[in-house]
Amino acid sequence: MNKITEKFRDRHIGPDANDTQKMLQAIGVSSLEELLAEVIPADIRLDGQMNLPEALAEQELLAELETMADKNSVFKSYIGMGYYATHTPTVILRNVLENPGWYTQYTPYQAEIAQGRL
Repeated sequence: MNKITEKFRDRHIGPDANDTQKMLQAIGVSSLEELLAEVIPADIRLDGQMNLPEALAEQELLAELETMADKNSVFKSYIGMGYYATHTPTVILRNVLENPGWYTQYTPYQAEIAQGRL
């Protein structure tokens, strides 16, 4: 494994060996294998190693994902087509279909806004 791959892995994949040992001690098991044996039923556990490809560096992975994404076909969406003679009241459009509360994490309580209301 090259240095770039190792840095990416270490940055994104969990605790180091020392931290892992501390966590295992805190929950009362001596190894990850013992923990897995206690929490995953034997009949659904995989025996042996998984057949995984060699790890990639971040740039290599992004290039591979871009190549995969380029194979997608973009088609026209016909969702909602055919309902030409209908009218959606503005109050429904604004409060249901266009309400940012449905598609954002925005909460109406914001300190700068609430100050003015109080």
